[in-house]
Amino acid sequence: MGQFVDQVVFACQINLMVKYEEHLDAVFTALAHPARRAMLSWKPISEKCSPEGLRPLEVSNMSLALYGHPFSSYTQKVLIALYENELPFEFRCIGPDTPQHVAEWLRRWPLAKFPLLLDGERQVLETSIIIEHLQLNHPGQLRLLPENPAALDVRFLDRFFDLHVMSPVQHAVSGALTGVPEKRKEALEFAQAKLELAYAWLEKQLAGRDWANGKDFTLADCAAAPSLFYADWTHRIAETYPVLRAYRARLLARPSFARAVEEARPYRALFPLGAPDRD
Repeated sequence: MGQFVDQVVFACQINLMVKYEEHLDAVFTALAHPARRAMLSWKPISEKCSPEGLRPLEVSNMSLALYGHPFSSYTQKVLIALYENELPFEFRCIGPDTPQHVAEWLRRWPLAKFPLLLDGERQVLETSIIIEHLQLNHPGQLRLLPENPAALDVRFLDRFFDLHVMSPVQHAVSGALTGVPEKRKEALEFAQAKLELAYAWLEKQLAGRDWANGKDFTLADCAAAPSLFYADWTHRIAETYPVLRAYRARLLARPSFARAVEEARPYRALFPLGAPDRD
């Protein structure tokens, strides 16, 4: 995943909020940016660029492997789905200290975008499709995509968060990464205007609901959690949107997303717009 997650600046992604990763050859033309230099000098918590919480469960019949990065919003979207149903998987972190994962990931998906899920030898791409694949092939207690016709509403909200929340964030992040003050300012102003429209719509849409589509946690909430998390960093959700602010707080309190947030905490210094001292 929209426009947020995973712009690969050599795969450890300084473009934290971007869905579509740039090809690796473009990275080396942009190394003058201090945030990207910092990214390349960053050392992972473990030898596998994987925080403690992302180590796979020890099971002998594990068939799932996820390529991604903890600070990537779209990686987090899939992690939430995996954690919600306690599915065992191997996390293969994409970063400068894991060249074996980078090479295999690029071999399997030359378009250089992640996350990528392996289920045995089958590879599944695009977060919404990955989550639906998990429901079809590895069902758990929580059904993240309901039966029709409610499924259409959930899919719509999933797309709303990807396209109308994450995409403006990506635009602001891309502007900041140019290193040009004018472009940074223009991109941020554009993103703020778009996010304000999205916030106003969501304030009305979420009224009377516990979760995005009602009383049940769904695919839409998997998309909403990282989207609103990083959107609030880009353009603060004002107190005039109490329903939306309360929804974001519920998402942060959800154990699956709280875990993803903690796993990504070591990488906050990489956020090119500046990570606030909260959340």
